[in-house]
Amino acid sequence: MASNEERSRLKAHFSVPESNHPDRWSKLWDAGDFLPWDRGLPNPALVDTLTQRQHLVGTCFVDDGTGRKQRKQALVPGCGRGYDVLLLASLGYNAYGLEISDAAIKKCLEEQKTYAHKYPVHGQAEGGGTAEFVKGDFFSDEWLEALREKKTFDLIYDYTVCASEASTMRCTDRDQFLCALPPLMRPAWAHRMSQLLCAKPSGQLICLEFPTYKEPSTGGPPFGVTPNTYLEHLSHPGIELPYDDAGQVVEGARPQPSTGGLERTAHWQPEKTHEIGKGTDWVSVWRHDQSPNLF
Repeated sequence: MASNEERSRLKAHFSVPESNHPDRWSKLWDAGDFLPWDRGLPNPALVDTLTQRQHLVGTCFVDDGTGRKQRKQALVPGCGRGYDVLLLASLGYNAYGLEISDAAIKKCLEEQKTYAHKYPVHGQAEGGGTAEFVKGDFFSDEWLEALREKKTFDLIYDYTVCASEASTMRCTDRDQFLCALPPLMRPAWAHRMSQLLCAKPSGQLICLEFPTYKEPSTGGPPFGVTPNTYLEHLSHPGIELPYDDAGQVVEGARPQPSTGGLERTAHWQPEKTHEIGKGTDWVSVWRHDQSPNLF
């Protein structure tokens, strides 16, 4: 486990009003001397989901409505150095990585240029997709406008690991993603995911749920979550939900899904994941709820 000093450093860095958290992430990137979210490779759980569970998430292609195939558009918010974005491109997706600082985008471009050999095209029949890195705030539309025609995505990947819980001083992907966010921002996170995810049944949100072993009352980042945290908020995007005294979202407080709500189509514990999450990580797959009364 990380030392108390290491945990205290990260917690103190974010002991500011929640509205200032994006700036605090950016400052970590700009300083460059404390970047504890980098394991140097995509999470094995994502690799297995995309390659071994295509019956759940589909392939890298989607029908364009005229019977022709087009590449799915994928988004990785808070993409770190871009490992997952480059993985998705190697599997045939046109992938976008979103980060909040120029320094972070520079790291992504360095990874793409220097280590392209680590991301060979997975299937010759499918071919490779593209990888593009975009600076922006997840909750703002400015970065979307820079992408011109792209307003929603066929696949979104959400995952955060933070140094204060790592056995070494390294972790994977962070930014706005869910366990990096203060609990009061969870309704906005769910609403934004609902906005950005394609409404077709083929639109898929993949969440790697972490850290499920951590008590919510201990604070963060990362903030402790449970599978129910995802289920309640994604079923009711944008809605403030009640929490109990232990910091857990109250299950079933709103029994019916809300407009724009997502439904969980699969949920499992991965055989492979980063060391810190073994035995406690969960993977969930989501799509827009297809119930007629929600449209």
